Amino acid sequence: MKRIHLIIHGHVQGVGFRYYCYEQATELGLTGYARNRRDGTVETEVQGEDESVDRYARVMSRGPHIAHVTEIIRQEMDVIEGEEGFGRGWG
Repeated sequence: MKRIHLIIHGHVQGVGFRYYCYEQATELGLTGYARNRRDGTVETEVQGEDESVDRYARVMSRGPHIAHVTEIIRQEMDVIEGEEGFGRGWG
């Protein structure tokens, strides 16, 4: 079990990126959140089985077809016990 925090740079707002995060996380059985940040990036944290978390991070490098990801900053985080679901919003 692990948790990661990603800051995703590029053309990632207004292209359905947060919903894409939600879809991918749900499909992989992950919990966490995705939100737009005021600086134009998308921030997401997910946790779950190691392999699923790593796959999520790889998929985020592509994003939805109309997005253009230029950089991802990844940080390992402490697992949050008892977390449920996946949220989307603004930060």
